[in-house]
Amino acid sequence: MNSMLSRVREVAETMATSPQAATARTAIIDIGSNSVRLVVYDGPRRIPFTLFNEKVMAGLGASLGRTGRIEPDAMERGLRAVARFAHLCREMQVAQVRCVATAAVRDATNGPEFIARTQALGLKVELLSGAQEAIGAAHGVLSGIPGADGIVGDLGGGSLELARVRDGAVHQTVSLPLGVLRLPQIRAKGSKALERMLTKMLGKAGWPKEPGLPLYMVGGSWRALARFDMQATHFPLPVVHQYEMPAERAEQLTRIVSHIGKSRLKAIPAITGSRVPTLPDAAALLSVVVRQLKTGRLVVSAYGLREGLLFEDLPASLRAHDPLLVAAEAEGEAQARFRGHGDRIERWIAPLFGDDDAAARRIRRAACLLADVGWRANPDFRAERGMEIALHSNWVGVTTPERAMLAQALYSNFGGGTQVPAGLERLASPEALKRAMLWGLAIRLGQRLSGGIEGPLIASRLDRKGDVLELALRDGDRDLLGEAVERRLRQLAQAMVLEYRLMP
Repeated sequence: MNSMLSRVREVAETMATSPQAATARTAIIDIGSNSVRLVVYDGPRRIPFTLFNEKVMAGLGASLGRTGRIEPDAMERGLRAVARFAHLCREMQVAQVRCVATAAVRDATNGPEFIARTQALGLKVELLSGAQEAIGAAHGVLSGIPGADGIVGDLGGGSLELARVRDGAVHQTVSLPLGVLRLPQIRAKGSKALERMLTKMLGKAGWPKEPGLPLYMVGGSWRALARFDMQATHFPLPVVHQYEMPAERAEQLTRIVSHIGKSRLKAIPAITGSRVPTLPDAAALLSVVVRQLKTGRLVVSAYGLREGLLFEDLPASLRAHDPLLVAAEAEGEAQARFRGHGDRIERWIAPLFGDDDAAARRIRRAACLLADVGWRANPDFRAERGMEIALHSNWVGVTTPERAMLAQALYSNFGGGTQVPAGLERLASPEALKRAMLWGLAIRLGQRLSGGIEGPLIASRLDRKGDVLELALRDGDRDLLGEAVERRLRQLAQAMVLEYRLMP
């Protein structure tokens, strides 16, 4: 990582983001084949914040292919985890706890025993079918990548779910017994055994052939594989959600991972040690899936089953909300100097950027909603603070180039001027970064003029008339003009290659 972005992370460690006030908390206890996990959520229903996240690698499905059962040690580890999670939910005053179990509990002969002992802890267990698991994972992708059009592949410990998503809906689904814990036994039967098995299963399921579609990769093992690729390619933004790879990269990763020692893989900070043993099998399955489906490209989703279950519970009106803008508004309002700050700033600068297309307007609005998130920071580090929030916050529904544009806009807004921070040029085009820089300078002008209150923004107008940038105020508000305001107006005009004029 380059020095500028490294400095950003160091600065960010000393700065806290104001949390949104607690609302009705919800939680999901996800009893998977590989791990048992608790996630507690708070905040906006459309895109809740993760308040707490913990997993235990219980390995309930580790012996499933060999014995058909959950081994005693694994069962006890899993139950201890569930007991702790249930207790934490009570202490956190979680209003709604949803406990779901997937392939290992579903397929194990002693799965009913695990369910009974879990329910004795006061939890109601939902045993999801393979179809329900596939639909949940697909809804998770649609929640985090609203325009997704392709095939969702969710690789768990006990099964692989595939789902076709298009136009905001889930279409065909299939659940296959090809979880990462089952793969070693399958691959031990020969180099082509896995491919033959997947071909047969897809044929039996009548899976439609649609070559060229993207594959949305869900599941811890595939995300770990993507993190390995980020490390190998020195990708400058360590955010896995919506990270993209060409389809042919799957075959390359299969070869690379199979020849790298476990100690080297464990040395990669972003990959947990428990995932390392699964990487070669996860990569091999990805290669086979890509060949069989004739995948066009690979897109990683940090959202999966748990987020999908939350998304399914929403009314259609809330599902339609933009997850990036909902999250940006919640974060911005928590730190804004007046209510509705971001919306007012967006309307104030909008006349300058009438030629922005819909995608650009969306990122511009997100930047305006976040325009006050750095004002409490040390003045020497406000620009870095803004960039850190844009690049590394847990946004979804935003591509890597769009994150870079958001980062540039906030960097310029908080004092970075016309400089492009080192590293951003690898994430977005010069034209996109220039546009975002202009947004940031316009926001900064509005912040200086208004003094962080709403009235001056209502009393003034910023517009472009031909080759002239105009700032107009009502007669009774002319005193709001000053040297600092004119300097920022001049800076914006110069960046836009315009003259400027102060209007009575």
